[in-house]
Amino acid sequence: MINTRDILETITMIEDEHLDVRTITMGISLLDCADENIDKACVKVYDKICRYAKDLVKTGEDISKEYGIPIIHKRISVTPIAMIAAPCQGRNPVKFAQALERASQSTGVNFIGGYSALVHKGFAPGDYALIESIPEALSVTEHVCSSVNIGSTKTGINMDAVAKMGRIVRQTAELTADRDCIGAAKLVVFCNAPEDNPFMAGAFHGPGEPDCVINVGVSGPGVVRAALAKAGDCDITAVADLVKKTAFKITRTGQLVAQEASRRLCVPFGIIDLSLAPTPAIGDSVAHILEEMGLESCGAHGTTAALALLNDAVKKGGVMASSHVGGLSGAFIPVTEDAGMIDAARSGALSITKLEAMTAVCSVGLDMIVVPGDTTAEIISGIIADEAAIGMVNSKTTAVRLIPAIGKKAGEELNFGGLLGEGPVMEVNRSSPARFISRGGRIPAPMQSLKN
Repeated sequence: MINTRDILETITMIEDEHLDVRTITMGISLLDCADENIDKACVKVYDKICRYAKDLVKTGEDISKEYGIPIIHKRISVTPIAMIAAPCQGRNPVKFAQALERASQSTGVNFIGGYSALVHKGFAPGDYALIESIPEALSVTEHVCSSVNIGSTKTGINMDAVAKMGRIVRQTAELTADRDCIGAAKLVVFCNAPEDNPFMAGAFHGPGEPDCVINVGVSGPGVVRAALAKAGDCDITAVADLVKKTAFKITRTGQLVAQEASRRLCVPFGIIDLSLAPTPAIGDSVAHILEEMGLESCGAHGTTAALALLNDAVKKGGVMASSHVGGLSGAFIPVTEDAGMIDAARSGALSITKLEAMTAVCSVGLDMIVVPGDTTAEIISGIIADEAAIGMVNSKTTAVRLIPAIGKKAGEELNFGGLLGEGPVMEVNRSSPARFISRGGRIPAPMQSLKN
């Protein structure tokens, strides 16, 4: 029986507390599009994406209207393009990025992810060329997102790839310096990348996935914060229980949307990603949840503990509300996309060092962090290596999305607008890791990998 109180509570969540479904992401396999002729391959890629996703945006809009649930983005993820580009040796993979861009425009989606390579154990044919082409690909496209997986718990960390990605991140920022270095905001470097992540910029459709699938990412930091505010001065156990119950309600909304989208598009339902995804809007912040728990500011001592509680409770509540949970699932801490994080960074309460500690207990990693424009490629590689080590040793996904603000210094601002937000340029440790990074090779997999 439908409970009137539950209906009214959901309406309040949507209207006053920023509850939304952040994305419906259609994953599409392009493995059957590979061809030695790059032009033929690009035509196949474009045609297949448009054929499968032609009704994706309309379906999302129809569900949103019928159920009154905001669905912010409709997105596509595809097979890592390095795999599709492998037969086209000697040709510029940017042609694939341009095909993806045309497909995104034809289908009307917000982003398309999968200009990606998986090099956690080494480089296969197609990987070198694709990685080298990333700066150009992201500078000539608007909707294409890129990711590179450079490590995993099972394989260790590919330090040759780490060294290369420090340079690629910097070059990507330089090529889009006239657009606030937006290219780097569409590039993620992973350790333990999941194959079913619906969130950009790291989404790709893994080779172990079905031909086509619907994955949904939920949100709702504002709902969790409002629930804690109403609870008052309860103890920490009660806080965890309240977050768990609230996450359950949020995830049920996502499950409804996922099932409807799957049914209407005649595409299998994949997973619900439970991640609390913040926005720059006031009241839609993970940092504000932590402050509602009792911290004066996000970044204060105690922040890592509070975030660990939040991340665990979100997963415990969400996993009971969905038939399939996957992706990243937890609490995001992207600095420029979170109003509370932005304020904490501006005030100096939140540093990159503290953010790194927080990534040991939450989803993803150092996300949407703006660093000085003169940050060297080796320092960027060092940051990537540190974050990958946290993911490798803890058997979790970690990632780095840094934006070197070309021409700007610490304390200045960079503004992307929209969901990507804005934020201060944060200082980095200037001591050079160049000699360590230049050694190359591979950091061996930890003992945790020997589970067979």
